[in-house]
Amino acid sequence: MHILAIDTSSAWCSVALSLGDKAPLFRHEAVSTGASQLLLPWTEELLTKANTPLSTLDAIAIGVGPGAFTGVRLGLAVVQGLAIGAEVPVIPVASLDALALQLLQTPRFKSSQAKNFVIAVDARMDEIYWARFEIMSNSMPVRVGDIHLSKPEELNLNDVHFLAGSAIKEYGARLFSSGNPELTSEYLDDEIGISALGVLEAAKIDFSKGRQISVSQLEPLYIRNKVALTSKERMAINSSGISLA
Repeated sequence: MHILAIDTSSAWCSVALSLGDKAPLFRHEAVSTGASQLLLPWTEELLTKANTPLSTLDAIAIGVGPGAFTGVRLGLAVVQGLAIGAEVPVIPVASLDALALQLLQTPRFKSSQAKNFVIAVDARMDEIYWARFEIMSNSMPVRVGDIHLSKPEELNLNDVHFLAGSAIKEYGARLFSSGNPELTSEYLDDEIGISALGVLEAAKIDFSKGRQISVSQLEPLYIRNKVALTSKERMAINSSGISLA
């Protein structure tokens, strides 16, 4: 199974290439606004190193969000061009699903033996994206319900054994201010961030289940319809001391 995976839904540019039973090739770097200059050179570099022509790939996987609006659009545009030119199918992967698979590989999560967990990431504009997951009998995470967009105080942690994601650092105690149980540090992971490796792992599962699609069906996953605040709304938030950065 040879799958190219790309993610630009965060402040990182991330590309991975699966090589069957071998460890995947991987490039991952914090780039802020520089992803557009790196995606194609990195893709070419990994394919050349693997001696794998683009047209021989089984699929191209892409992180479709939710995440940074510009980054998600950039990643989709690049994948559309690659997939059309090579005539290969694509696999869309939700960012929180990729993070759930990455979390399973971390020592802290393994030692927690948690069966129910939440991924919660900063969505800016004083909101978070979050979703609940359960570990099934095959030791794989399954998302329970949709990905939510809400205020930090509206996060639901009832019967949740582990919490991970950037929302922990950004909002801290606000995540536990509405009757949520405050999890101790061994059941928290505030460092984990999405990478193409997580997108790749999710894509492998989807490919094995025949979930690849035509590039004409590829769309971003927007949870928030409104992607910017008005000047008045920004002034109101700034006066309250809430960061928009």
